[in-house]
Amino acid sequence: MTTRAQHGIFKPRQLFNLHTSSSNQISPLPTNPLNALHDPNWKMAMKDEYDALIENKTWDLVPRPSNANIIRSLWIFRHKKKADGSFERYKARLVGNGSNQQTGVDCGETFSPVVKPATIRTVLSIAISKSWCLHQLDVKNAFLHGNLNETVYMYQPPGFRDPQHPDYVCLLKKSLYGLKQAPRAWYQRFTDFVATLGFSHSVCDHSLFIYHHGDDTAYILL
Repeated sequence: MTTRAQHGIFKPRQLFNLHTSSSNQISPLPTNPLNALHDPNWKMAMKDEYDALIENKTWDLVPRPSNANIIRSLWIFRHKKKADGSFERYKARLVGNGSNQQTGVDCGETFSPVVKPATIRTVLSIAISKSWCLHQLDVKNAFLHGNLNETVYMYQPPGFRDPQHPDYVCLLKKSLYGLKQAPRAWYQRFTDFVATLGFSHSVCDHSLFIYHHGDDTAYILL
């Protein structure tokens, strides 16, 4: 039998390490809270979120009132990534199921203004013409800082029921993502705060806040 000559044939050069240890593998997104609690990575992310909400005094545990509307709590899971797209950490967020809320019962006004594109262009034009400094910032977990004016009851988070009061419900004191009034509660909290600093909103755009004092001027776009 005749075979081809072997000269000119080389073993391919390995460019990537195809053997990854299990310790470096990223846990997939869980399909439900029960699966998440069986994964150490997701369980820790859920505990971090729960502890942060407790520290923020987001709710009080109270006996379930009769004939009260109780909304469900849900866990949302995602992989938080860095700017280059690589994995950063596991993120678990507890949200309220706003679809269960009833207008006039546990939900009132929900409208929250958003800055108009024309306002953004106008302010940027003024800033450039006057050589003003521009700063951009992100408020971490903004909606969690809003205060609620309505009485909202929520079931305890799946996987984190109080063993001494498993039938109690959460009486919300602070806003949660997922609530219908969450954007408005945050807007109102922000408006009240910047008012103490001397800002007032524009009559043309309620998401534009203006400060004047002598020769000093500042704009905030929300």
